[in-house]
Amino acid sequence: MNKIILICLLLFSNLVLANNPENNNELATTALHPKKIKWEFEGIFGRFDRASIQRGYQVYREVCSACHAMKQVSFRNLEQIGFSEKEIKQIASEYLVADGPNDEGEMFERAGLPSDKFVSPYANEQSARSANGGAYPPDLSLIIKARHDGANYVYSLLTGYKEAPDGFNLVSGKNYNQYFEGRQISMPPPILEDQQVDYKDGTYATKEQMISDVVNFLHFSAEMEMEQRKKMGVRTMLFLLILLVILVMAKRAIWQKVK
Repeated sequence: MNKIILICLLLFSNLVLANNPENNNELATTALHPKKIKWEFEGIFGRFDRASIQRGYQVYREVCSACHAMKQVSFRNLEQIGFSEKEIKQIASEYLVADGPNDEGEMFERAGLPSDKFVSPYANEQSARSANGGAYPPDLSLIIKARHDGANYVYSLLTGYKEAPDGFNLVSGKNYNQYFEGRQISMPPPILEDQQVDYKDGTYATKEQMISDVVNFLHFSAEMEMEQRKKMGVRTMLFLLILLVILVMAKRAIWQKVK
């Protein structure tokens, strides 16, 4: 009887170890599920946190834009998050944009305009790969939609850098990140310490604050129409509810004399 109990305990302990990713070499390369963060834009009545989005744009501009493009976003879109027309023109004019051809048939560079898209840090994919050891930094315009559980995934990825555990076969030039499939990622941690960005609104820039803000900005860039879409959805549901009440009352009025 004691032997049977001992065998059962051993089998149970082995089963627990086998289901623990940290104790199984095969599962240790499997990405963890993203953290569940409560975002202000979630839910039927979710809305943009414009102060956070503005700070997130500053993080993107000062940190992320060195490697990642946002080719689907125009400078004029910043008006939706509270930038004035004057501020947008100033921001756009700080970039050089390729244009042309001119009257002589040649391409030229000019100061950016509000109607221009965000300027890419690289001329083409080949130059991007050359500058990043063969890895191609993805465009961030729609990254929140392009990844499952997008906002939580990006937040988890940016907070998931840590030292590789003992015995983990980390390839040279890679960084350990437990939320990336394979747990090896070419991108080094972009946000390293508090106050890496000096926020213009005076907010103290902790690592978590900067990451949360840039995720809010990336969500805005992926779903600029979100607030209008949700308002229209609520109005449509209210209209259908009122219409249902009217139809029920009409039906009762029409059929009340029928026995």
